[in-house]
Amino acid sequence: MTVRVRKFIGAILLLLLVAVWALLAMAIAQFVFSAPNTVAAWIYYVVAGMGWVLPAMPLIRWMSKP
Repeated sequence: MTVRVRKFIGAILLLLLVAVWALLAMAIAQFVFSAPNTVAAWIYYVVAGMGWVLPAMPLIRWMSKP
Protein backbone atom coordinates (compact mmCIF):
# COMPACT_ATOMS: atom_id res chain seq x y z
CA MET A 1 0.00 0.00 0.00
CA THR A 2 1.41 3.37 -0.94
CA VAL A 3 1.92 6.14 1.57
CA ARG A 4 -0.60 8.31 -0.22
CA VAL A 5 -3.38 5.72 0.03
CA ARG A 6 -2.50 4.98 3.66
CA LYS A 7 -2.73 8.68 4.55
CA PHE A 8 -6.06 9.02 2.73
CA ILE A 9 -7.53 6.04 4.59
CA GLY A 10 -6.07 7.31 7.86
CA ALA A 11 -7.56 10.78 7.35
CA ILE A 12 -11.01 9.31 6.73
CA LEU A 13 -10.69 7.10 9.82
CA LEU A 14 -9.50 10.05 11.95
CA LEU A 15 -12.51 12.12 10.91
CA LEU A 16 -14.80 9.21 11.72
CA LEU A 17 -13.09 8.68 15.10
CA VAL A 18 -13.45 12.34 16.08
CA ALA A 19 -17.11 12.48 15.02
CA VAL A 20 -18.05 9.30 16.91
CA TRP A 21 -16.02 10.38 19.94
CA ALA A 22 -17.73 13.79 20.06
CA LEU A 23 -21.22 12.30 19.75
CA LEU A 24 -20.46 9.74 22.44
CA ALA A 25 -19.01 12.38 24.77
CA MET A 26 -22.06 14.60 24.31
CA ALA A 27 -24.45 11.71 24.95
CA ILE A 28 -22.63 10.73 28.14
CA ALA A 29 -22.56 14.37 29.29
CA GLN A 30 -26.30 14.74 28.78
CA PHE A 31 -26.94 11.64 30.83
CA VAL A 32 -24.48 12.35 33.66
CA PHE A 33 -24.86 16.12 33.99
CA SER A 34 -28.63 16.52 34.08
CA ALA A 35 -28.17 18.80 37.13
CA PRO A 36 -25.16 20.90 36.10
CA ASN A 37 -22.16 20.95 38.38
CA THR A 38 -19.97 23.52 36.65
CA VAL A 39 -16.58 22.33 37.88
CA ALA A 40 -17.27 18.66 37.22
CA ALA A 41 -18.69 19.43 33.78
CA TRP A 42 -15.67 21.55 32.91
CA ILE A 43 -13.26 18.80 33.96
CA TYR A 44 -15.28 16.20 32.04
CA TYR A 45 -15.29 18.24 28.83
CA VAL A 46 -11.53 18.86 29.03
CA VAL A 47 -10.81 15.16 29.57
CA ALA A 48 -13.33 14.03 26.95
CA GLY A 49 -12.08 16.63 24.49
CA MET A 50 -8.51 15.40 24.75
CA GLY A 51 -9.41 11.72 25.10
CA TRP A 52 -9.60 11.03 21.37
CA VAL A 53 -5.85 11.58 21.07
CA LEU A 54 -4.91 8.24 22.66
CA PRO A 55 -6.94 6.08 20.23
CA ALA A 56 -5.70 8.22 17.32
CA MET A 57 -2.00 7.71 18.09
CA PRO A 58 -1.72 4.16 16.67
CA LEU A 59 -3.60 5.26 13.57
CA ILE A 60 -1.27 8.21 13.02
CA ARG A 61 1.73 5.96 13.59
CA TRP A 62 0.35 3.55 10.96
CA MET A 63 -0.19 6.42 8.52
CA SER A 64 3.39 7.65 8.83
CA LYS A 65 5.06 4.30 8.09
CA PRO A 66 7.11 4.30 4.90
